[in-house]
Amino acid sequence: MPRSIVTVRSLAKRYRRVVALADVSLDVYEGEIFGLIGPNGAGKTTTMECIQGSRRKDGGTISVLGLDPQRDATALRRRIGVQHQEAHLQKRIKVWEAVDLWASLYDRERVVDANVLLERLGLAGKRDAWFMHLSGGQKQRLFIALALIHQPELVFLDELTTGLDPQARRAIWELVRDIRERGSTVFLTTHLMEEAERLCDRVAIIEHGRVIEMGTPMELVARHCPERRVIYSTGDEHGERLHELRGEGDDFVTAVIHRIAHEGIRVRGFRTEMPTLEDVFLKLTGRAIRD
Repeated sequence: MPRSIVTVRSLAKRYRRVVALADVSLDVYEGEIFGLIGPNGAGKTTTMECIQGSRRKDGGTISVLGLDPQRDATALRRRIGVQHQEAHLQKRIKVWEAVDLWASLYDRERVVDANVLLERLGLAGKRDAWFMHLSGGQKQRLFIALALIHQPELVFLDELTTGLDPQARRAIWELVRDIRERGSTVFLTTHLMEEAERLCDRVAIIEHGRVIEMGTPMELVARHCPERRVIYSTGDEHGERLHELRGEGDDFVTAVIHRIAHEGIRVRGFRTEMPTLEDVFLKLTGRAIRD
């Protein structure tokens, strides 16, 4: 059984009359990429901030790397990395200045070589560039550099690729995988289902301040949306006819192929449609993930 390095039980947070978190319980295991997914306003960022210790909880218990985020805030900050949002950086700060500033906040023996880190993140050529002149993808990579400068055991990434084009998004995904491969555990929030499905070992779905489901992406799909579809076409130059079959199980598609071959059906086109995490979310909540 993997070791839980984040343990949250019955976490609650209220803003006056608004209940942001009603009852959040989850575990993040050492060495995994864990995703907290849900629509905007579901409580993802509030949950992450409470776990980091940057926001005070109103109820429940939190343990991060064996520490209490409120009582042991100083000790915890030395061991975690947090992706900072754009508002935390001045427009005219240079890339090397930002990295140097963040490095000064930590014990020197834990700080990595800034030049090596920038090279690894594809920012060596932007070392002297002002922050305001960076592209969206370059800014996100700089935020990752600031989170990694002290070799944290646990890295928090909040809506990391929102607003990026597909090419920049995939480059960031590779960086996140690299963070995990180098020994850090990753806790991320996202409302992009493709991102969660591609990156995360496990995900928790949060809705209205409650965790309503948790597991690997494949487990959640198998549990809630097991049906698959096979669509194939037959016909000749005079016309085409579409056929659709639905079924469940790992051998369903194979069974369809065997049936087509056994009956000698001449197929012009063939495709399968598999359910996704977004299908799971729609089934569990009844609304689109981008609401």
